[in-house]
This record gives sequence, C-alpha cells and structure tokens, in this order.
Amino acid sequence: MKRFTQAAASAALLAVTAGPALAQEAESLDARVNAAFAAATGPFVNFIFAPLPGTAFPWIVLWLVVAASIFTIYFGFVQFRFFSHAISLVKGDYSDPNDAGEVSHFQALATALSGTVGLGNIAGVAVAVGIGGPGATFWMILAGLLGMASKFTECTLGVKYRNEYPDGTVSGGPMYYISKGFTELGLPGGKILAVLFSVFCILGALGGGNMFQANQAHAQISGIVGDYPGWITGVIFAAVVFVVIVGGVKSIAAVTEKVVPFMGILYVGAALVILIVNYDKIGWAFGQIFAGAFTGLGVAGGFVGALIQGFKRAAFSNEAGVGSAAIAHSAVKTKEPITEGFVSLLEPLIDTVVICTMTALVIVISQQLIVDPATGNYMLNEAGSAIATVDGNSGVALTSAAFGSAISWFPYVLAIAVVLFAFSTMISWSYYGLKAWTYLFGEGKTSELVFKLIFCVFIVIGAAASLGPVIDFSDAAIFAMAVVNIFCLYFLMRLVKSELASYAARLNSGEIKKFTH
Repeated sequence: MKRFTQAAASAALLAVTAGPALAQEAESLDARVNAAFAAATGPFVNFIFAPLPGTAFPWIVLWLVVAASIFTIYFGFVQFRFFSHAISLVKGDYSDPNDAGEVSHFQALATALSGTVGLGNIAGVAVAVGIGGPGATFWMILAGLLGMASKFTECTLGVKYRNEYPDGTVSGGPMYYISKGFTELGLPGGKILAVLFSVFCILGALGGGNMFQANQAHAQISGIVGDYPGWITGVIFAAVVFVVIVGGVKSIAAVTEKVVPFMGILYVGAALVILIVNYDKIGWAFGQIFAGAFTGLGVAGGFVGALIQGFKRAAFSNEAGVGSAAIAHSAVKTKEPITEGFVSLLEPLIDTVVICTMTALVIVISQQLIVDPATGNYMLNEAGSAIATVDGNSGVALTSAAFGSAISWFPYVLAIAVVLFAFSTMISWSYYGLKAWTYLFGEGKTSELVFKLIFCVFIVIGAAASLGPVIDFSDAAIFAMAVVNIFCLYFLMRLVKSELASYAARLNSGEIKKFTH
C-alpha cells in the first residue's frame, strides 16, 4: 500500500511537472502544423491573390470586374432594363405553382443572399474604408452594380442546365452548366473544368463558408459575454446547422426566407438610426465619398488606393462571378431559366450597394476616422498603411465603435447581427458544398449525410482553433472557383443571350402572363 501511495505521488508529481511541458509541446505542434500547411498551400494562395505587376491591385479582382463589365455591355445593361421585372418575379407575379423545382424565387434569392451577406459586410467594409477612405465606397457601389450582370449570367445557366429528378429535387450550378454547356457547344474539357470547380467549391465551403464564420462568431460572442472555450460555440452552432441542413434545400430556404429579411432589417435599421441621429452630417458624408473617390483625400495610395479597396470589397462581398449563387438559384421553381437570372441580379444590389454602403456611411458619419483640421485630409496611422481612427480600431471593432458612438448598447445589436450573418452563411455554403460533393461522388441519402456530418465537424474545429493558413487557403479556393467559372462563362454567354432575346420577345408580346394566386 505504501509502495502504491508512493507511486501515485510520483505519478502526480510527474503530471504536474510535465503538464506545462506537454502544453508547450502541443502549442509547438500546432505551430509546426500551421507552418507546414502554410508552406504547402502558400504558392497557391499567393498566386490567387497576387497583385498586378507594379501595383497593389490583385489580379483576381480585375478578373471579376472586367468580366462584370463585359457582361454588362454584352447584355445591354440588363441589370437596369429588367430591374422592375426582377421585383415582380420575386413578388411571385409570374410564378406557376406547377413548375419544376424546390423553392420559390424569393426563397432562392434569400438562400443565395444568406451566403453572401455576412461578416464581410461588417468587418470587410471597415477594412476597405479604413485603408481606402470614404472614396472606396463609391468604387464599391460601382463594382456592385456591374456585378449584377455576372450574377444574371451564371444563375440563368444554373437553371438552364440543372438536373431534375423524379422525386422533385434538383441539382445545378457551374459544375453542371460547364459540363453540359461545353458538350452542347462541342467544346472539349468541360468535364475536367467541372470537376476542378467542384473541388474548389468543397474546399471553400468547409473553410471560408464554414470555419471562418464559426471562428468569428465565437470571437464576437466571447467579446460580449467573456472568454470561454470555442468548442462550446462550435457544438451549439453545429447542432443548429445540422437540424436545418439535414432537411435539404427546402429546409434551408424555409429558414433563410425568415432569417435573411430579419437580419437585413435589423442591421439596416440600426444603421438608419445612426444616420437619423446624425442627419446633419449625411450630406457631408456623401461629399467625402465622392471627393475621396477621385482625390483620395490624403489616404494611402490616393484615389487609386480607394479604387482598389472599393473594387476588392465588392468582389469579396457579393461573390458575383464566383458561381456559388448559381447553385442556390438552380433549385427555383420555374420553366424559364432567364427569370432566375433576373432575380439573382438583385443580390449585389442588396449585398453591396445597400448593406455595405450603410456600413461605410455609419463609419464616416460617426467620425471614427481622424481628419486633419488644417488640410481636411485624413490622417494616416503611424505605419502609414491606413487611416488613423479614434481608438485605433480596425475591422469589426471599427464598425462596432461606429455603431456604439450613437447609442451605447448598439454593439450588442451588432453582435446579434454577426451571429445571424455567420449562421446564415454556413447553412447556404453547406448546400453549395453538398452539391459539389454529390456531383463528384454521386447523388443519394448516404452521400449527402456524409458531407453534412463532415461539414458540422468542421464548424466545431473552426470555432475552437486558430486557422490563419487554412482560412487563407479556403478563401483562395473560393476565388479559384471564379477563375474556372468566368473562363467558362465567356464561352457560354451566347446561350444566355439567346434565352434573353426569346424571353424578352414573349414578354413584350404578352405571351408571358402574370399568375393570380
């Protein structure tokens, strides 16, 4: 017994002395894994986000903006000509209840919006305005308006080439219109490009559409209630997300059609309160936006810096050209593919032109950015890399401070918005990843369940871990989707033009009629 007690004491002493060493070893292991992953994926990440020679402008942003401009011109500024018709479609004026599909136009729009309206609208805009000044907002709006044409193009194709199954379910998205469209046009390589897109989509869904959202939601919650283990947030989120996504796109749409309008009204309503409280500064704020767009008002990089930040934020926010939204819109009930193209062009307008602009206005009007009273230009921080702010804030902290400057408890409203944005983004990206997964591994309940379980496990990992290199890689994967998607859209856009001409002629002749519900 004495020997046992001595052994136990020795074991306890060993545990006490070894504990810190083991913890240090675990941290060291984490650091080594992170370093190894960063080294392995670094070249890919660096390539996707590399700047154009001699500039700070990422080539991938130019890739998206040029495509959006080409589609805008090619389709005759479709985003403006058919804007009112898009509103009528969302209202259900032209919806035939007997059409194939799983969700309504409004539900498809809400599901796709829930995948794009997220933390980028809160933190990303703050970064863009913090670096590029108020003028970044002007270029952000312009890029958002152009991006409407990209969404129109990809979502029309998503419905046109979707698979419709006997049980009423559908599968669609770039992987389907790339493979089928290329075959129809007699072009080689469609299947390979579709597989490549699917791989990038799955990686992006697990990372940027999942782990990053869980990680940032936990950071925001713990900032309000105090620090606690991230896995707790992860498990709660995973459980709620699983309950929603296990029911398929109909279940996801049923949630997003309620959550998206609520979180949009909550966030925009909060921003409007700030603007009303500071109504006398609204004219000044718009003056700063327009002046900053062309002069820079002293920000790093001048007006070019403002342009870069604005275009970058719009591209990263609304995902126009990435192809992700085409997956959600493919599930719509319609026999006219072009109608969902019209509906989808509303996304960049809501996401970028409305919500992102509201964030930027609140930041500018709350005067969190420090202005030099002598010159009227913005003062830079010590590093000269961004505008100096009242408390040195950046990112989501800058947005939170801007909201809190008017009403002290508004940061709590912002915290709720962040959690809702993160949740809605996760459930939408789960569907995007799922459709890419089933394209690669086949349709079926078992295949779907495997992916949904994997997705929920990654929610817990995301909330609990430090994932810098993983998030960088998954973000790069999302924009690699755009490289494949836009390359293929250039070949397929003539098919969309045929659909547009046919539909416009029938709409003008009165052949396409409204339904009474």
